[in-house]
Amino acid sequence: MHAMQYEITLPADYDMGIVRERVATRGHLLDAFPGLGLKAYLIREREAGSPVNQYAPFYLWATPEGMNSFLWGPGFQGIVQDFGRPVVQHWTGLAYEEGPAAASAPLAATRRRTPLGETVPPGEAVAEAVARHAREARRDGVVASALAVDPRHWELLAFTLWAGAEAPADEGERFRVLHLSAPGRGVLGAGRRLW
Repeated sequence: MHAMQYEITLPADYDMGIVRERVATRGHLLDAFPGLGLKAYLIREREAGSPVNQYAPFYLWATPEGMNSFLWGPGFQGIVQDFGRPVVQHWTGLAYEEGPAAASAPLAATRRRTPLGETVPPGEAVAEAVARHAREARRDGVVASALAVDPRHWELLAFTLWAGAEAPADEGERFRVLHLSAPGRGVLGAGRRLW
């Protein structure tokens, strides 16, 4: 599993209805994309308390071939043509869990980044994070949750989809989910450790 996200930060006075319309008319195009576990079409809005207006889709790829096909194909080129070429962040997957609200459509998402301290051996830090992630994924309202790591910056990433319209405030950066494409969600390996 590979996690991937790009963030398109928009002007403070940008009409976010444009992004909503884009997702409403194009979001279904990835509903059956080969190699895609899931894509959450995410936004943050200043009027809803975010520091920025942002379109920030988040992906969990079941196969690297799917990710490559998207990045080098027409799907990503649409983003580049409309918004310019964003930095594509990516992380190696560590764990994926379905939560108690797995049957619900997610309405909110959170992303929490945690640096791996220099004094703790990486293997120990990752093992502890995977165990904590399994417990946290069992909380009420969790649709699904993924844990990944960026070994370049030694950073853990926890991404969680929530059934409620508002994600818990203490879970990190909060996003609204406009659409979820999840053709390979069932093969992401619920409960399976990916390291």
